[in-house]
Amino acid sequence: MPEIASAPAPVGSAIFSIVALLLVSLGVLLILRYYLPLRTTPAFYLVPIFFALWLPSVLVLLVPIDLASSAITDDVASRGIWLPQRVVLVLWRITYWLTFCLTWFLLPILAEYSDTGYREPWDKFMYSLRANAQFYAMVLGASVLGLVYIFASYEFSFTALKALIMALAYCWGLVLAIYLMGHGLVSIPRQLLRSGSISGKLRSLQIKAPRVYEKMEDSLTGVEEIEQQIAELSRRKTGSAAAFQDWIEELQEMASIPESQPRSTLLDPTINTQAVPHVITEKYLADLTRKYVRARHSRSRYVGEWNRLVQSAAKLQMILDSVASKKLDFGGASPHAGFWDRVKILTPYSRYVCYFYVFPYMRMAFGAVLAFASACIVWSEIVKYPFPKLSIIRVSVVHHWVGDKAQVGFAGQVISAFWICYMCIAALSSMTEVKVWRGRALVRRNTGHEAAFWYAMQVAKLSVPLSYNFLTFLSSEVYEKTIFYNFLGKYVDVTPLGQWFDNFFPIALVIPVFAALFGVYGRVKRIFTGVDIIDEEDDNPSGYGTGPWREGRDLIARELGGNSTPRRSGTAANGASGRAAPILSVPAIQDSVASPSRSPARSPVGNNHRAGQSTRPRFTDEPPEDDNIFSILGHRMKNTVDAFETPQWFQDIGQGIKKPKWMGGDDAQPAASGSSNNDNDNGSNIRNWFGGGGDSHIRL
Repeated sequence: MPEIASAPAPVGSAIFSIVALLLVSLGVLLILRYYLPLRTTPAFYLVPIFFALWLPSVLVLLVPIDLASSAITDDVASRGIWLPQRVVLVLWRITYWLTFCLTWFLLPILAEYSDTGYREPWDKFMYSLRANAQFYAMVLGASVLGLVYIFASYEFSFTALKALIMALAYCWGLVLAIYLMGHGLVSIPRQLLRSGSISGKLRSLQIKAPRVYEKMEDSLTGVEEIEQQIAELSRRKTGSAAAFQDWIEELQEMASIPESQPRSTLLDPTINTQAVPHVITEKYLADLTRKYVRARHSRSRYVGEWNRLVQSAAKLQMILDSVASKKLDFGGASPHAGFWDRVKILTPYSRYVCYFYVFPYMRMAFGAVLAFASACIVWSEIVKYPFPKLSIIRVSVVHHWVGDKAQVGFAGQVISAFWICYMCIAALSSMTEVKVWRGRALVRRNTGHEAAFWYAMQVAKLSVPLSYNFLTFLSSEVYEKTIFYNFLGKYVDVTPLGQWFDNFFPIALVIPVFAALFGVYGRVKRIFTGVDIIDEEDDNPSGYGTGPWREGRDLIARELGGNSTPRRSGTAANGASGRAAPILSVPAIQDSVASPSRSPARSPVGNNHRAGQSTRPRFTDEPPEDDNIFSILGHRMKNTVDAFETPQWFQDIGQGIKKPKWMGGDDAQPAASGSSNNDNDNGSNIRNWFGGGGDSHIRL
């Protein structure tokens, strides 16, 4: 470890660091307020989640400060924010070991503690320990193997044990971080580039709508089935249920089932009510409580996602429709709208220019910049070990050279903070897209406690490996002098196996990058499931000729028209009464954009087409759906022929000719040869000769 300086920190750097920490703390509090109901969340839940998010945010500041403190510039004007190395070392110790304890011990136990359905704290704690026992057993087994390898290479000591713990934690976090970051480096720029097309973004929402709607209906059905069990359970007053009457009444209160009129008499009688066992046990009630809490959070998630999708689709359609008038007005803001949605500074014309031209091109330009940044990260990972001087990140951060001495100034600190932020955002954004996390999701103001603990744990787990992986992009003359390397890096490189893993495994970043870039996920899923999967992100971004696009368009149109069935009745009314019931706070659709209505019917296509009749023709900057030249030519020729009017001279032909009696006509009644509406009951139609009558077809 380099010599630790004892000089006091500059006043300006210390003030900047304190202000930056306060701003980071404020940002973390706003994130918690956005995703969690702060008033109903216990304090011993909020504090660990806060530190699990706050400590990784500190790393974005601590790594650049460490770089500038270790490779300080000789020029005072270009010198960045630096602190004494003793202070940096203390900050690294606090940040790393707190993050380690939160990630591997506290957060997993609290996550299972919050997810259990038991009522007593001791029962919850014991359930959490049992649930984490298998995980800890796997970690202990891997540690034993690593311990044998370490002790075979080096002598038995506390330093070797600490090196093993830090190296295993780093390797496991790096494996997950590389996969998630590779996916995010492609998905983030691609989404920004595709959002430049308003009609393409609307088409993407319409393709996504049937899948979101189906999940919402499944979540509503799941809640009703569990409420059916609770209603049936509340009818039992004797036997084994008598010992758990308080618990059953609490479940009944959570489900908002009145005691005088149980919901079992109101729901579908075909639902199997035999799911309630004859003998009620504590384990059954805990499982039922846990399933009901999860089901309510799932319902809140998909109902909110459906409302946001409909709201976004309606807003995009209004932007497209404003092309004719060159004016855009979204109307009054919803009570659930944000601050910027309520503030109206722009005029209707300037709002149209911004939303139709400025914002799409800005997103596309920002997407192009991030695409270039993604390419730089991938390239730097590939050439980091064989050709380190070709690393773009290395050149962009370390651009001060005094002879052979590399220095990092304030500009290098800002650039390094950008790289670290983008790498972390790319990895963390993938966690919300990859659907392998047991249905966990972040919901506005209603995220489940277990999901909040899990996401906070992943943020804390991925931040340290990504920060050190960024550090290895730089020149060895720079990062080997940092406190971070002497604190963590030398333990990772203590064995040849760890050194080779750190040098070559990040090259595996190209695998998730190519998988996300060429749509490998959808193709693999189609191969294994045998179902033709349509993915708006990979296989068919335009959505032409696809069923989900038409179905989604009809779903959104009916939702906006208010012609959907009252499926979600009581969803928003069921508050978070009771101990663990979630708060369902789903923002309503804006009045000017979409009329708030119930959830659409289960099978939307083919029934209740009144909304389709009242929908005006919409403007779109995409070509028509039937883009086949022969189909377009055939439709236009048919419309032209149908628009012809029959000449009067042609209609008068045959007016003076009378039908003979053997044809079933009357001599006094003229035959209108050009009309088919004079068919009567005496069989005057010529189709009657072949056995037809009325409106029937000709029979041969």
